[in-house]
Amino acid sequence: MTISPNSVRIERISKGRYLAHNGSGASIPIGGDEAFSPVELLLAALGSCTAVDTDIATSRRTEPTSFTVTVSGDKVAEEETGNRMKNLTVTFSVEFPEGQQGDEARTLLPRTVALSHNKLCTVSRTVELGTPVRTVIE
Repeated sequence: MTISPNSVRIERISKGRYLAHNGSGASIPIGGDEAFSPVELLLAALGSCTAVDTDIATSRRTEPTSFTVTVSGDKVAEEETGNRMKNLTVTFSVEFPEGQQGDEARTLLPRTVALSHNKLCTVSRTVELGTPVRTVIE
């Protein structure tokens, strides 16, 4: 087993607006009219995790002519279980050029998506397996 600690720091900018920072110095705004909501970030994490794995594997054969991943789900608010997402779906729309390399990439695509989803993508594995979340107030 390999354990690699990860963390982000979320800073309040103003009411309902935040800035998430990672250890390498990148930041992303959260909240407000022109930023991602936390739920949208969850969806983006689900899609981008498998997208990265898939893109790395298939683009070794050839560059895609288009590569889009759409992630959707339904936000549910229930009195007894609280808020959550259900019906999460990650949809790949990928095209490769004609020819042998494109054919190889097309053949690899379903296997790569499945491998990422079932084993490699930390985000989807965590969501599907369910991991307790601990909160701490300092």
